[in-house]
Amino acid sequence: MAIIINIDVMMAKRKMSLGELSERVEITSANLSILKNGKAKAVRFSTLEAICRELDCQPGDIIEWRPDEDTKNKE
Repeated sequence: MAIIINIDVMMAKRKMSLGELSERVEITSANLSILKNGKAKAVRFSTLEAICRELDCQPGDIIEWRPDEDTKNKE
């Protein structure tokens, strides 16, 4: 997958648990876990905004694009 989710990195830097973040963002731990593990198909901007607010970070701190093998081979 070319889109990498680094929520776990930011949570560790802020010493925040998944449960605590899910409470603050007001989404279920299960949905936050799906997002954190890169299995989500989409994320609402309101959810992204709440995550960034609670982790005191920018969207680019938690969402990253890396070329996958197919992209690398086309260059």
